[in-house]
Amino acid sequence: MSATPQHAAPPAHYENFPVASWLCPPHLRPPIAAIYHFARTADDIADEGSASPAERLADLHAYREELAAAARGEVLPESRWPHVFGPLAHNTAHHGLPEGLLADLLSAFVQDIEKTRDRSTYADRAELLDYCRRSANPVGRLLLHLYGVHDAKALAQSDAICSALQLINFWQDPSVDLPRGRFYFPLTDCDRRGLSPENFKVFAPLSRAEPPQEAINLIAVMCYWARELMTEGAPLVHRLPGRAGWELRLVVQGGLRILDKIQELGFDTFSQRPTIGKLDAPVLLWKAVRMRRQSRPMKAAPPR
Repeated sequence: MSATPQHAAPPAHYENFPVASWLCPPHLRPPIAAIYHFARTADDIADEGSASPAERLADLHAYREELAAAARGEVLPESRWPHVFGPLAHNTAHHGLPEGLLADLLSAFVQDIEKTRDRSTYADRAELLDYCRRSANPVGRLLLHLYGVHDAKALAQSDAICSALQLINFWQDPSVDLPRGRFYFPLTDCDRRGLSPENFKVFAPLSRAEPPQEAINLIAVMCYWARELMTEGAPLVHRLPGRAGWELRLVVQGGLRILDKIQELGFDTFSQRPTIGKLDAPVLLWKAVRMRRQSRPMKAAPPR
């Protein structure tokens, strides 16, 4: 897709989770904002406007070349995105942001474009988690890098939280993704319920019919999987110091709040899209304060 003109207003975006909020240590807000704008702009290239897949892929290729320059502490003289790569180059030089993690984000955007173009699907949960490894996990690892946390356990917990957030976004958004030709449900889980990608064309949001119980059960199981991952990663909130730990508490609780809202809808996110609003803030704060070092046992899983 053609880049957003430098003087045009960027697209508005709905965000579930805080970005470079006042809870972040002040000295880390500039690099966190630089990472966010890098990822947000790449997402716009991949997803906004009416460009063809070929145009989007070409723009992401150019974006990747500018990332390579920023990793060297440079901004290309002919840069199309100086507002992104100027701050990114500066913060990479000062904080040593790993280029490979940023490049992983771009590879996920490329995969999204190619899978949508080809009407391709995900064979199983492992394949979908590999996408999450590149689309979401790098953000958590970049933040841990800034906080100076590098041990294997913390990285694994961060990956679990970030993958859970990505999955929660998928199960929140079928009413948006299916009309765009994006199908994130693992085929093995669909097969267990007698569903195929073709079946999803005959009920909401692609048709007026109500989703069948098998599809509702699929959302329920997918949400349980996401909750399992979030529970696995949640102890990381007690590892990060000060404001960073409180920021992560709100991120975790934001994801869990969306899962609660999906359940309140009877797991029918084919017809409605749950969101977090200002009225949810007291609930998130209360639950963030009460997070325990030892998570409570999860309820029994729905039928697989």
